[in-house]
Amino acid sequence: MFLGEALDFSVKALKANPVRSFLTGLGMVIGTASVILVVTISLTSRDYILEQIEGVGSNMIFAYYEAGNQSATQADADFVKMADVDAVRERLADRIVAATGISTNFDRMLIGGKERDVRVNGSDPDYKTVRNLIVTSGRFLDSSDVALRQKVAMLTDKLAERLYGTRAGAMGQIVKVHGLQFTVIGTFKERVESFGQSELSQDTILIPFTVLRYFTPVERIDPMYVQVRSPDDVEAVTESVKQILEARHRPGATYHVENLTAILNAAKSIALILSLVLVLVSAIALAISGIGIMNIMLVTVTERTREIGLRMAVGASRREILIQFLTEAVMVSLAGGSIGILVGVSIPLSVQLFVDNVRIPISTAAIAIAFGVSMMVGLIFGILPANRAAKMNPTEALRYE
Repeated sequence: MFLGEALDFSVKALKANPVRSFLTGLGMVIGTASVILVVTISLTSRDYILEQIEGVGSNMIFAYYEAGNQSATQADADFVKMADVDAVRERLADRIVAATGISTNFDRMLIGGKERDVRVNGSDPDYKTVRNLIVTSGRFLDSSDVALRQKVAMLTDKLAERLYGTRAGAMGQIVKVHGLQFTVIGTFKERVESFGQSELSQDTILIPFTVLRYFTPVERIDPMYVQVRSPDDVEAVTESVKQILEARHRPGATYHVENLTAILNAAKSIALILSLVLVLVSAIALAISGIGIMNIMLVTVTERTREIGLRMAVGASRREILIQFLTEAVMVSLAGGSIGILVGVSIPLSVQLFVDNVRIPISTAAIAIAFGVSMMVGLIFGILPANRAAKMNPTEALRYE
């Protein structure tokens, strides 16, 4: 019996029981589609988590001083200063994109008829680059604003809307900070919301660092941010920044210099574990589908005992009977697997049509693996029924009622 004949016999046998064939293949459809979907979900969630972490600041290093039990005089001298930021810029110029510092103060402002605390941050133009800030209207601080100590301010989107109704309505308005009048030149937001866990909150005003210095009795940069050019150089630059800070201050002063590498690695590990768990669940679904195919094929062998005996009586070898039933099992498995792949790919693609700005990666490796597994399921779980059919005694098979 040639393979073409085996395929022809298998198609006719499957057509003879279309409902049974459909239900048997349905398990493979669900199992294979689940493999594609869970891999897609895990890849999408991993990319989203990493994108959110990287959105806080690409290749970012942050440094701050920990006062501990030091006296107020010692702590004032040990705080990170703007001169330290300038030293990092100068010494690491070829290895970093930018470095900046944040100085924070607070003031009271009338918002919605009530006085509320407002965070006042002082910085410079590099702050936008390092922290991945988005200017939603107007412009950002520039070097002349800092050098000339201009009384200009930027508002977070939320604060601008609460004060003036819209972001555009805030442009050119006058806000009072510590009794001085500042002109609003722009509004901004974080590319990735930190929900108040950083130096930015919903009600934040950003002014030049040189102006905020008037309102602070002690110069204190907390934190200092550095953006590294290459991801491979983050660890080395982190150590260099720490050495620069320690060299510029008294011995024993404690400076924490950290980066997002550990967080990114933890996120990748979590994503990998999640993917393995989801794939394992899908593998169980495929195994159950394979058991279903094996069960149905065993029933089919029993029902077609006389047919098997007749074919053996007219010259079919045991090998040909084995190939025929194995071909049927593989055909059911492959048909279900192919439809499952189409379903597994079409669902993510259809989601992208209805949801803007969402990129859902489709893993070609997952598709290839799902197709290969569906074939293996047919072969592995089809061997037992096919082998049982091939070992039948022709005489007994012909007498079977």
